[in-house]
Amino acid sequence: MLQSRAVVPTPHASRYLQQLCKHWAHRFETAFTDSDGRIALPLGETRLSASAEALTIDLTARDTSDLSGLRDVVARHVERFAFRETLRYDWTEAASGTRDAKEPSQ
Repeated sequence: MLQSRAVVPTPHASRYLQQLCKHWAHRFETAFTDSDGRIALPLGETRLSASAEALTIDLTARDTSDLSGLRDVVARHVERFAFRETLRYDWTEAASGTRDAKEPSQ
């Protein structure tokens, strides 16, 4: 499995996390709180974490193509909710199994 992470500076991280999870809840398995979220998409898994300063997006996918597609679809959807601000995504790659596997409560 391949992983990628972006820490996106924004004071509205919790709002965007919740909007994204609610948006996809009718089609995909989701779980979220004010500060953590998980979305199981066909391309892979998206985990979100919100702080007062940033939205952290962790993605896991089977291969490079799926990871690239997942980055694109998640970023496009977050940008829809953040239309009043310009977000910066600096994606970094991570080896499988290096992030915390934290399950948000429902």
